[in-house]
Amino acid sequence: MTKIRDFLGPYRLARLIRLGSSCQVWEAIETETGDRYALKVLREDFRSNKQEVSFLRNEYHIAQSMNHPNIIKMYDLVLTGPAPFLVLELFSELNMKQALRRGSESIAYMLGKIIAESIKGLYHMHGHGYVHCDIKPDNFLVSRDGDVKLIDFTISQKVKKGIVKFFAGKTKQIQGTRSYMSPEQIRGLPLDPRSDIYSFGCVMFEMVTGKLPYTGESPNDLLNKHISAPLPSPLVANDNVTAEFAAVIRSAMAKRPDDRPNSMWDLLKVVENTQIFKKAPRIPEKSIFDDFPTSGRIMNQEQAAPESDKEVSGDKKSRGEEED
Repeated sequence: MTKIRDFLGPYRLARLIRLGSSCQVWEAIETETGDRYALKVLREDFRSNKQEVSFLRNEYHIAQSMNHPNIIKMYDLVLTGPAPFLVLELFSELNMKQALRRGSESIAYMLGKIIAESIKGLYHMHGHGYVHCDIKPDNFLVSRDGDVKLIDFTISQKVKKGIVKFFAGKTKQIQGTRSYMSPEQIRGLPLDPRSDIYSFGCVMFEMVTGKLPYTGESPNDLLNKHISAPLPSPLVANDNVTAEFAAVIRSAMAKRPDDRPNSMWDLLKVVENTQIFKKAPRIPEKSIFDDFPTSGRIMNQEQAAPESDKEVSGDKKSRGEEED
């Protein structure tokens, strides 16, 4: 564990929740009110790195402008003192990737709600003119009741429109997570909400099968599969998935943006009218949330969080890299 001071400004650091590639995520207590927050703090090696600080600025600027129950709340950006950090809402400590590692059946019984809330958060973000650019299970926090919060806007970007889009060239530095990147994102082309729809299609595939839609022998092989390989059917990995929902995934993951739903709202309307599973999944006898003592609920000043080192808020900036 990387040791830093016990206090950052008015916040007392209660416990380290996650140690990422460039940031630490802490549960912290505001000393005057006793309110609990998540602090995303630059690690010591990156505190003077202008690019890393700019990533924090970008995340704060984007998230702070939005107010939606399915998007993590961003309260403050602090650049003075011993370490730059963000102040975020402290929500469920279980992300979708952690759940899927326990098996897709662990959340299958409430998957309809999880998918719908994920889409609503993304639709709100798109309505503010932004593309997330790093949609993956790690960036959705899930509560015991299936409530969802979208997180990590580090590499999100404004949608280019009109003449700006016409003159926009290819991006030199490709950013994203290879297992979920759209073909146009891989090519460095200007992005719009349909790129996030492709990535969310990859997430839906993983949610119903527990597997990634594509794997590769090398990073380039994986990227090339997103560009040109036929989409495997989720029915092969899980024969309880309906053909209708498999078609929803196939539409979202179309290679050409024009062949995908035009917006997250259009995708939501289809999802809400499509049965996901042929047979309704059972609620597991043992909930995965029982293994994460502070997950599945929002913490407030009356609730003391037990010692744990699980995740509250994502902090990985997947700049062309796979998640850990």
